[in-house]
Amino acid sequence: MRLTQGAFSFLPDLTDEQITAQLQYCLDNGWAVNIEYTNDPHPRNTYWEMWGAPMFDLSVAAAAMLELDKCRKAYGDRYIRICAFDNSGGWESLRTSFIVNRPAREPGFALNRESGTGRSIGYQLHSYATDAPEDQRYS
Repeated sequence: MRLTQGAFSFLPDLTDEQITAQLQYCLDNGWAVNIEYTNDPHPRNTYWEMWGAPMFDLSVAAAAMLELDKCRKAYGDRYIRICAFDNSGGWESLRTSFIVNRPAREPGFALNRESGTGRSIGYQLHSYATDAPEDQRYS
């Protein structure tokens, strides 16, 4: 099962050249970029760990790619994404987010159906990755 979150998630994985082009697009629009990683990509887990500080005032995507390479070396066994933020309205608004690294094995999710009182039915999403201890989720 392939995790689909953010832009481009239904496409094949982006190459480094494509990632560089997307980063340059973000920078050309004046957006700040940051790199985040996680081992729990549940759709409601919007707070991934941030790699370093957000990168403001960059003009060339190569600087962000250097940070991405460092993050991949440290956390190449996890999900890594790039986010771009626009502060032109006076506050930070997320403009785009896309996954740039995936673990070799993606355990996937289960959709659990629960019957409630009356005829109500509820659903819960369960990540198979969380069945294993944190340091063993993608091995």
